[in-house]
This record gives sequence, structure tokens and C-alpha cells, in this order.
Amino acid sequence: MLKGQIAAVIAALCMCTGALAQGQLTPVITVNDRVITQYELTQRIRLLEVFRTPGDLNEAARTALIEDRLKQQEMARFGVAVSEAALQQAMEEFAGRANMNLPQFTQVLAQNNIDISTLRDFVEVGILWRDFVRSRFNREVNITDADIERAIAQQGNTSSQLEVLLSEIIIAPPAGREADARQAAEQISRMRSFADFEAAARQVSALPSRENGGRLDWTPVNNFPPQIRSIVLDLEPGEVTDPIEIPNAIALFQLRGTREAVQAAPTPVSIEYAAYYIPGGRSDAGLTQAATVRDQVDTCDDLYGVARNQPVEVLDRLTEAPAAISNDVALELARLDPGEVSYNLTRDNGETLVFLMLCARNNAGADGINREGIRNQIRGQRLTALADALLEDLRASAVIRP
Repeated sequence: MLKGQIAAVIAALCMCTGALAQGQLTPVITVNDRVITQYELTQRIRLLEVFRTPGDLNEAARTALIEDRLKQQEMARFGVAVSEAALQQAMEEFAGRANMNLPQFTQVLAQNNIDISTLRDFVEVGILWRDFVRSRFNREVNITDADIERAIAQQGNTSSQLEVLLSEIIIAPPAGREADARQAAEQISRMRSFADFEAAARQVSALPSRENGGRLDWTPVNNFPPQIRSIVLDLEPGEVTDPIEIPNAIALFQLRGTREAVQAAPTPVSIEYAAYYIPGGRSDAGLTQAATVRDQVDTCDDLYGVARNQPVEVLDRLTEAPAAISNDVALELARLDPGEVSYNLTRDNGETLVFLMLCARNNAGADGINREGIRNQIRGQRLTALADALLEDLRASAVIRP
């Protein structure tokens, strides 16, 4: 009798498992002759949640998966493929943007019930499409000297002469409170009162600037990373940015004013900075050590003496294009002059304090203008426009059934 009951339970569990698996494999979208399953949609939504993507995640996931199918079908016509080594390197670089190695990032995905194959597919389509667009359209993009001079003139008429007066809030939620932080950030983004924003900064901001209501000094807008600069330039006094996702935190800025710079600050071609990693995070011991190091160093070269006889990984010295620097680091560097330091950032889930020092902002040429960099920027913009147009054509001619 007991054996019969056990068998019945096992049979019922098998039926449930089979039904669940069948449900996950149910097609929810068809793009031409290729399907997108419920499993793929669910996985992409979870991936977007990990990326802290704002907005309607279901709609964003559906749109992205449809575009992936269109791209895959088009690239299949040309026999485009990626090597396993190149794909592995791309995945490691992707994890590096979150300040993790690939095994660490894979563990984060697993904790959120995301299969590593979901990340693999996401990264593979991205790098294949990038290389495909370059090879297909590169010959069609011809950048003339007149194009470069026009771009230089446009830069000079917009951001290169401006300084901005901002207030900041950086919300760094503890694990499990991310949803609360996003809700608070959305509420703050709708503020228009300077007093309200300052009160919110004192209450929720994770940076020392909270003590004075988040107020920053006048800063050349070109100090900010390009992705932040464009957002700030769209603000009117009193307006607050939408929440900006940065590693382990959410940033908001309120514009208090703009003015013409006394002397135009050229856009840096690259930024040289050093990061010295201190164990203990923002504990009393970690902050005390950071203050001690601050008093010992005047230039980035001095940090080599501080790090002497320690593992090589405790000190990074990097020279990167502004757009290549992660948003949280770029925002800290924007406030610094060469030789100045900050220790507001952490890594490794708050266990490591980042002692950040600006070494130099590098310009190119006597006039501080990197024409080759501008040429590459224009080329990238035009390739993106051609890729977007191709994708729209593919969508228009496709048969897509929700």
C-alpha cells in the first residue's frame, strides 16, 4: 500500500515537472521561422534585473530578444561566427565592468537563477553584431577634415566653455534593499526644490558631501564622463537627473547653476589615475588607513612606495579614455584635480576601500584637440546609425508574431 502511495507521488511530481518544462519551452514570440521561448524571455528579464535596467523589463526583454533574432538571421546569411577564445575573453571583459572576474559574476547570476548560457548568448550576439557592422559598412563611412572641424566647432559652442554647479546623492543600498533604493531614487528624481534635495542628501547619500546637502563646487562639465555630461547639459536649474545606475549604487544630480568658464577646459583625450585597494571597506580601520595614505602622498608616483612589499594587485595605475572609465570612478575623478584623492568607493561588496588619485588629464596637440579621436567618434556614430537603419529594415520585412 505504502509503495503504491509513493509511486503515485513520484508520478505526480514527474507530471508537474514535465508540465513545468513544457511551459518553459512554450514559444511566446516567433520571428520569421525562429521562436523565442518563455524560458528565454524569463531569463532575459532576470538578466536585466541584475543589470538594474529601468522601465518595463518585460517589454525591454521582448524587444531585445526580437532584435537578437533579427541580427542572428542576418549574420547567418553571411556566415558570421566567433571563436570560443574570443567569446570567453568578451565574457571576462563583461564581468570586469562589474569589477568581478567571470567565476564571481557567474555566481551572482546563479544566485539570481540565471543560467550562464543566457549571458553567453547575450554577449555573443553583441560582439558578433559589432564586428559584422564594422565589416559591412566601414567602407561606406568616409570622415573628411571638414567633418572633424565641424565637430570641433560644435564642441566649442556647447560643453567646452561651461562649468556646472551640482548637488549629488549617491545611494548605496545594503544587500536585499535594492528595490527600496530604486523607489527612493525615483522619488528624489522628481524633486525641484533645492532644500528638499539637500534634505534627501543628508538622509540617504553615502558620500561625505551629504554633510553639506550634497553640494559640489563649480566643475568643468568636460570633467564628467560623456554619458553623464550629456544628461547634465539637458537639465534646467532645480531639475534632477533620472536615477543613474553605477556599480553597487544609484546616483542623482541636481543642477544649481551654469556659467561660462574663465578659461575653456579642453575635453581630455585620456585620464591617468591610480587606485590603491585597502582592506576593511569603510570601517574605521579602512578609513584611518586611507587618511594615513592621503597624508603620505603628493603624486601618483608616491603610491608605489606605499604599496612596496605588498601584492601587485593592491595598486592599479591606468590611463583610459573618459568613455572607458566606469561611471562611479569617472564621477569621483571629475571632482579631483591632479594630485587630489578620494576614498568614497568600495569594491568586493564593500569589503575593499578604493583610494583613488587623479594623476593627469591628458590632452593632445598644442590646441588640446585629439583629431584622430574625434574622427573615430564620428565613425562610431555613423556606423551606429547605419546599424540602426539596417535593424529597422530587418524588422519591417520580418514576420513577428507575439
